[in-house]
Amino acid sequence: MEIKARGLAFDVHAAGPEDGDPVLLLHGFPQDHREFDLILPRLHSAGLRTYALDQRGYSPGARPEAVAGYALSEPTADAVAVLDALGLQKVHVVGHDWGAQVAWLLADKHPDRVRTLTAISVPHPRGLGIALRNQPSQKLRFAYMKVFQSRVAERLLLARDGAALRQLMRPIGPRAAMYASAMAEPGRLTGALNWYRALSAGQLRSVGKITVPTTYVWSDGDPVVGRPAALSTRTWVEADYRFVALRGIGHWVPEEAPKALAEVTLARIGV
Repeated sequence: MEIKARGLAFDVHAAGPEDGDPVLLLHGFPQDHREFDLILPRLHSAGLRTYALDQRGYSPGARPEAVAGYALSEPTADAVAVLDALGLQKVHVVGHDWGAQVAWLLADKHPDRVRTLTAISVPHPRGLGIALRNQPSQKLRFAYMKVFQSRVAERLLLARDGAALRQLMRPIGPRAAMYASAMAEPGRLTGALNWYRALSAGQLRSVGKITVPTTYVWSDGDPVVGRPAALSTRTWVEADYRFVALRGIGHWVPEEAPKALAEVTLARIGV
């Protein structure tokens, strides 16, 4: 369905029992709502109603031109506006990668809208920011961001039929080609990369302590987030908190370990 909010049009993919407790699913880069496809059957069988949002830059009707339009406060406001348009007062929130960043902000700035939080891969922004300043190894893990923020990023990532994107997502096999192909759509990759270009240390520092029940899922094979940054998240949650470490799994948790993630998510939601 198309949801109009904040002068934009967002694609929202709703499924599951119509009377089920609502779950908002927030994807990361370079994926879209489909990254949750493999966990949806388990969530639906548990009686949950899911709403997978194609965020700004990904929904064709939500691609602002200005880089500033992709600061984390903007997709966070989008999520609230979409919930308003759907008539959903309070939801369980599940976010991966950039979607996790939005989920952390949503839980911090709008705790009245979040019943539970399941953040995947990316830790609490404050803890991440501290690790980036104090852990040389974590800073090295984020070196790729300079490439994504550069003016040549689109050309590099789309060259040879998106070979770099497919290589980036090689752990998820043929699904990687699906996302790389989608990025060839005019304006889509630029919108997605603008999330990186708009990021600032100040945005990470603006996130406070989380007061909603929270599970953070980290995987020890993730090349992006190291253990110190992952462990630091505990400091920033003042509510029931669970840290789940998946062994032998890389960054693409919803597609590399869908069964484990579905069970972790259901445990947090309480069904």
